[in-house]
Amino acid sequence: MEIEELTVKERNLLSVAYKNVIGARQAKWRIISSIEKKEENRSNEDHVSMIRDYRSKIESELSNICDRILKLLDTRLIHSAATSNSKVFYLRMKGE
Repeated sequence: MEIEELTVKERNLLSVAYKNVIGARQAKWRIISSIEKKEENRSNEDHVSMIRDYRSKIESELSNICDRILKLLDTRLIHSAATSNSKVFYLRMKGE
């Protein structure tokens, strides 16, 4: 089965959607890590334990999202790129 190449608009939408999903979780991770440090300084181990569990969940989400987009790029998008511009776009996206 031949895969159609995405249009420029579709590529840009994919990239923006990916960046928004990742960016939101990165922001959550930064905030929760900051709270974790404050609670560690206060020696509040009950809170630290809950915060670590939540941070771990965020890290898992980030990892899963990245794995899915990398798989999509590697198995479909880079392979189906018909132009050098498309291929460069996908490779840059993979690098980010």
